[in-house]
Amino acid sequence: MTSTGRFLDIGGAAHHVVVEGAGPVCVLSAGLGMSWFDWDPVVPLLAPFRTVVRFDRPGHGLSAPAPAAAPPTAEGEAHRVAALLDALPPPLRGTPVTVVGHSLAGFHAEAFARLYPARTACVVLVDSSVEEHARVPAAPALRTAATRALAAALCAAGLPAAFGPLARRAGVRAGRADASGGGRGGHGRADPAPVPLVRRCYRTSRVLRGALRENTHYRAVAAGLLALRERHPLPAGLPVTVLAAYDGRGSRAGLRWLARQRGLASTLGARFEVAEPSGHLVMLDRPDAVAQVVLAAGRPGEVTGGGTRPAP
Repeated sequence: MTSTGRFLDIGGAAHHVVVEGAGPVCVLSAGLGMSWFDWDPVVPLLAPFRTVVRFDRPGHGLSAPAPAAAPPTAEGEAHRVAALLDALPPPLRGTPVTVVGHSLAGFHAEAFARLYPARTACVVLVDSSVEEHARVPAAPALRTAATRALAAALCAAGLPAAFGPLARRAGVRAGRADASGGGRGGHGRADPAPVPLVRRCYRTSRVLRGALRENTHYRAVAAGLLALRERHPLPAGLPVTVLAAYDGRGSRAGLRWLARQRGLASTLGARFEVAEPSGHLVMLDRPDAVAQVVLAAGRPGEVTGGGTRPAP
């Protein structure tokens, strides 16, 4: 069963944090609605060479809900990672870290590198969200209030307890490639997460509220990152890798997604790799590919083998 860790107070909320391994620090942050244990297949491949830090954002995994008055922002999530590092034991503080962000957390990883360049050794974006022209939606307070009302209604009806784990399983299956290289639309492989942990996390109203909260503010966070790009350039020479998922089917949607991921790499001056076959949940489908790009990050000229390949 996956490891559980300690709780650290960050910004007035108890954050669940797991630290394993030895060596330079590597921070793993998962996408919307995911938990620390979704990195389980990757950690054994990294822990012999890296101190691996996993954490749950507010309302995710085992972390406490976020303070009601604090909607997520790109800057705020970067500060969260910095505060998390500051709260670690002294031997783990102070040295630059590799920050790895999956999906929505790709925004957070990039924001951290822009706001804390001296603390960033490398950036790895794992099938990161991409929003080339995001704008802050109108009436954010109204959207927040509507989301809270929806969450309250769903929780009052008992939906998290009744359907939370099922929704989690369905989401994971939709985000994985099947064994033959197919992938999206609900035909992927099963959820490998331990059943007791899935029930412990996803039967709670806390996780439902956390996922709805992040989904509501997704566009605003994306717009905030675009603003950071204008004000805070990445340091020259910072190693950045974009690892894109590709199911290998050659579908129009799949190739469009690869093109957007390639465009992100071009925007960031990043190295571009493709994990194939893989659905969006690359850490589950291709943990070897994730580990390879993380371990190779910062070593110019090194080509990873077996897990990734250049884009088609």
